[in-house]
Amino acid sequence: MTALAPTLSTRCFPRTASGLRDLFLIIAGVLLVAALSQVRLPLPFTPVPITGQTLGVLLVGAALGSRRGLASLGLYLLLGAAGLPFFAGGQGGLSYLAGPTLGYLLGFAAASWAIGRLAERGLERSLRTSLLPFLVGTVIIYIFGAGWLALNLGFPEAILLGVVPFLAGDMIKIILAGLVLPAAWKLANHRVLRKYLN
Repeated sequence: MTALAPTLSTRCFPRTASGLRDLFLIIAGVLLVAALSQVRLPLPFTPVPITGQTLGVLLVGAALGSRRGLASLGLYLLLGAAGLPFFAGGQGGLSYLAGPTLGYLLGFAAASWAIGRLAERGLERSLRTSLLPFLVGTVIIYIFGAGWLALNLGFPEAILLGVVPFLAGDMIKIILAGLVLPAAWKLANHRVLRKYLN
């Protein structure tokens, strides 16, 4: 069995006690996704808005790895369901969670795990391979999101309203994440910084 590569987060905090480090990283991931959730652009023809959440999910999954990424997005969903204004546009609560975006929100957790697994194999470190984890994660979000919409709208309408309007924006997010992670790894491995990280 191939040993998993360290994630960016463990590379940056190798000396911190693992339990404390994990708690810090999980909470930081929650706050990042919650902050990017406030970037919201409603579309008049679909119940699903364009948000910055998905970019946060891509970054959290890749930086934290599968277990911490899943824990971070799981905690994000729990806190949002409890009423904290962590969802798109500062919303929260069970009523929002049960709305048309439920599939996407659940997809965030699944995508963060999948992206993390690919990051644990080092795919997010190089510009040659960094797009793959983020593409896989985005497809997972679409499957969950459109699948939930399809229960009420039917499959063709779910694709038309829940996938097509977001393709261009999500491609930009995938490319952005695919540039940020290799750059962050290069910075983390810089010989000057390594004196402080190791």
